[in-house]
Amino acid sequence: MSKALIIIDVQNDYFENGAMELVNPIPASENTKKLLEHFRKENLTVVHVQHVSPEGAPFFAPGTRGVEIHDNVKPLEGEKVITKHYPNSFRDTDLLAYLKENDVTELVITGMMTHMCVDAGTRAAFDFGFDCTVISDACATRDLEINGQHVKAADVHHAFLAALTFFYAKIQDTEEYLSA
Repeated sequence: MSKALIIIDVQNDYFENGAMELVNPIPASENTKKLLEHFRKENLTVVHVQHVSPEGAPFFAPGTRGVEIHDNVKPLEGEKVITKHYPNSFRDTDLLAYLKENDVTELVITGMMTHMCVDAGTRAAFDFGFDCTVISDACATRDLEINGQHVKAADVHHAFLAALTFFYAKIQDTEEYLSA
């Protein structure tokens, strides 16, 4: 059984002064960095996923600082970077083929946003037969609104993780994962 760390969309537009600032992106990126350092030290597979929007989009626009992967988790030369255009990291990308080529069966997933791309990617990964672990404190999201009701980011985050743990993934925090 081979593991891979999947880092989804830890990009500048989600941080302070970005086009879509999240709640607590720095701690999430710092925890992702700890996992990234562990995977690099253990010589395990690392995949960076980078969302690129169509030209003229308000966030992740090609050629902007916002689309760049955040400095806390910058890819090293030779680490796989998947460019995607949809929330699901597998849709219209070579992610599945890359993981199969590397005999990966277990995914450790981090990233942004918990309620969108982390959720979509985790569900797809499970459907493709991967054992998934989502690192709760290495993900971030934002406040949402529906039907005039404001939903705080912490509630959004916990609700989506709770739904994933029901069937799709094991949920752990960084220290719990690294100490296992």
